[in-house]
Amino acid sequence: MSDFTIGRDSTSAAVHSPSDLYRAVWRWHFYAGLLVLPFLLSLAVTGALYLFKDEIDNVLHADLKRVAVSEQATRPPSAMVEAALAAYPGTAIKFTDPVDPGASAEITVNTADKGNIAVYVDPYGGKVLGSLPDRGTVMWTIRYLHSLKYFGSFARAMIEITAGWAILLVGTGIYLWWPRKQTGGVLSVRGTPRKRVFWRDTHAVLGLFVGGFIVFLAVTGMPWSGVWGAKVNEWANGSNFGYPAGVRIAVPMSGEHMEHVAKTTWSLEQAQVPQSSGDSQGMTPIGLDEAVATFDRLGLQRGYAVNIPTDAMGVYTGSVYPDDLSKQRVVHLDQFTGKPLIDMSYADYGPLGKALEWSVNVHMGQQYGLANQLVLLAACVAIVLLAVSAGVMWWKRRPSGSLGVPPMPSDKRVFRGLIAILVIGGIIFPLVGLSLVVMLVLDWIYVRTRRRRRVA
Repeated sequence: MSDFTIGRDSTSAAVHSPSDLYRAVWRWHFYAGLLVLPFLLSLAVTGALYLFKDEIDNVLHADLKRVAVSEQATRPPSAMVEAALAAYPGTAIKFTDPVDPGASAEITVNTADKGNIAVYVDPYGGKVLGSLPDRGTVMWTIRYLHSLKYFGSFARAMIEITAGWAILLVGTGIYLWWPRKQTGGVLSVRGTPRKRVFWRDTHAVLGLFVGGFIVFLAVTGMPWSGVWGAKVNEWANGSNFGYPAGVRIAVPMSGEHMEHVAKTTWSLEQAQVPQSSGDSQGMTPIGLDEAVATFDRLGLQRGYAVNIPTDAMGVYTGSVYPDDLSKQRVVHLDQFTGKPLIDMSYADYGPLGKALEWSVNVHMGQQYGLANQLVLLAACVAIVLLAVSAGVMWWKRRPSGSLGVPPMPSDKRVFRGLIAILVIGGIIFPLVGLSLVVMLVLDWIYVRTRRRRRVA
């Protein structure tokens, strides 16, 4: 679907492609676009929406998430949990502290008929405001659509494939954009929307300016991929009970992982949760109110979540992941002694963990506040325009009744050299390599079919 043909308006593809290398690059740029652009379009739209997740959620669910600020003292956490359970019977598994004076408290309740639900309580009067399915807001749906998690683990493999081919798309696009004595279409757009050259120039100029963002988003999106991301997570955090290098672990650990217990960062998904003291016989648990008071004394930023232990060996886990990485914190408390078993922040991570978390935070538009959101929003809009211009340009260029695949290079050695480079990328990213093999087979079938038709 993509065509970076440089700066001439002749209809002859052979004239446009003075070198075999140009033909080979153009052909694989076309294939990369054909495979990736529909996914890039979806990722750009859902990503642009998710950049403003908090703002959108607070508007869509203002009746549940926002309350009138009062001068009276807030209710104890245990009282808010009791109110939530009275309205929605079940087992309380998490208490989320109001992020600001105008926010409600959120209690996650495991119910017999609805599963986990998020119950919202006014922290001043203790009134239950209502409930939503846990992770059931509009923005959680957008997030699952963006990561393709909504469609299952098999579909999530497309994240890795899309990211790898997107990098190929940018690399080949820059080669095709490179000035070759033309006077326009490098930094300026010629013609009108009725002319193909207008869409070609729009595509080329947009591609130049947004290419770096595409590569950055592709690379930083890789940690969520099903194969490559899981292996990198295991490699980076797998030898230390799943914790990033730099975090000291010297307490008994359970077999439970953080990703099944609490909303957490990418680096902590495989981290194991510690156990409370084994000499708990005859001891009384400290209770939620004391656990929250301890987290307050330890200085966790407002809006932290407290996972409530549901068995005798469980712990109170306080976690907060604000936009500012330096304020991230995870603390596990022994439910009987109240002693912190593990207390870690972003500063405790090793260099690899810090680099990965920083890249993920920037990818999500969080690290640098509104500026981060607006820059990535502009990039997402540009990606949508890039995809649209590619589609229009291809439609205007393609011969009637044909897919419009760019011509094969006459010297096959050039083509093989390009494939060798692509194979190296396929080794680094296995699913990309597998998709490359599929594309090579399809290309071979396409060429053979065309030859047979010409002979016939």
